[in-house]
Amino acid sequence: MNLMEILSENIEEYLETLYKLSQEQEFVSTSSISRELRIAPPSVTQMLQRLAKMGLVDYSPYRGVKLTTKGYRMAEKVIRKHRLLERFLYDILNLKRDKIHQQACEMEHALSDDAERALCQLLKQPSYCPDKNLIPPCDFKFKTCSECVKRKDEDLKEIGSRDEKLLSLPQLEEMEEGRVSFIRGDYKFMEKIMNMGITIGSFIRVLKKSPPIESIEIEVKGSKIVLRKDIADNIFIITEENPSLGSS
Repeated sequence: MNLMEILSENIEEYLETLYKLSQEQEFVSTSSISRELRIAPPSVTQMLQRLAKMGLVDYSPYRGVKLTTKGYRMAEKVIRKHRLLERFLYDILNLKRDKIHQQACEMEHALSDDAERALCQLLKQPSYCPDKNLIPPCDFKFKTCSECVKRKDEDLKEIGSRDEKLLSLPQLEEMEEGRVSFIRGDYKFMEKIMNMGITIGSFIRVLKKSPPIESIEIEVKGSKIVLRKDIADNIFIITEENPSLGSS
């Protein structure tokens, strides 16, 4: 492995860690990252400054660090590959649960976009890793998984990547709203969703989230609907506060 590959893996590890820690807090402290990665604080600070120059994080020594939209999308891509690999190692290769995390860590950095796409289709577009963590959506310009399957022979470079940062429906706060940009699932799931009045481009407002989130009440096309979390987790939204890749 050459120096550039090592640097790239280190960057991805930092982004992955920031992604996980930022699920609980907007700004992540240097000490939290240091504990998570078991790296000395001065080394963490040095890397955060580098990531800030690359436009991947907003960093302030006193406030902490948060991912930019560009950094968030890069981190999400690494997380997606990791969790797909865990699913593959557990479901297909039948590795034990205590073995799959480290193995996925070693494989995720080398997994190409084409391999990621093929793996997702092999696993039939899974929603969760074996630990029940949500698998992020792909960043290719597909509106549904069915579209991805139909266009399986097309080159991903020609298809391109979406510019927007997507949030799963349960990630929105109460009274937050946005438009449906991607729906994950097979034809049967799509049919079920469409029968509820939810389609690509639908405007959705979150009305109520039941803690702990087992269901979510939404408003779509003038109707109020209560969705189970396992359904809502596969509906991905763009909000006005959710900028494109061109924004920080």
